[in-house]
Amino acid sequence: MPHIHEKIDFTVSVFISQNRKVLFIFHKQLQRWLPIGGHIELEEHPEQAAIREAKEESGLDVELVGERAPIQKESGFLPLLAPDYMDMHLIKEPHWHIGLIYFAKVKGGKVTLNVDEHQDIQWLHENELDDPKWGLSDPLKFYAREAIRKI
Repeated sequence: MPHIHEKIDFTVSVFISQNRKVLFIFHKQLQRWLPIGGHIELEEHPEQAAIREAKEESGLDVELVGERAPIQKESGFLPLLAPDYMDMHLIKEPHWHIGLIYFAKVKGGKVTLNVDEHQDIQWLHENELDDPKWGLSDPLKFYAREAIRKI
């Protein structure tokens, strides 16, 4: 999806974990390993974006893990699952993303490479996260370890 605003957009990152591994994709355009994720589109809320991105980018149906306020949905009000973390990260001056970080477990589906956007898709075991061949930033390694710990 193209950027909605020239300076800042809201995005989701989904750290899908199972068996002490986290799913990463090699992004064609950015030429680096990243978690599943993307822009929150105008007609969706963050949970919908996270679930949609997981399906589009990995072929997996996921369940987001976290806490939701124990308040009932009513007209004009929808309690959302709190992201596990939030951050801001620079994409390319002057454009920033406000990232909502979610952890998820697999409900179904089969891992499938989205060849339009990615060159590769891999489950990385927690012992592989520090291997320089993956080129993961410290924040990505932190989030991946937290997802493994929580799931």
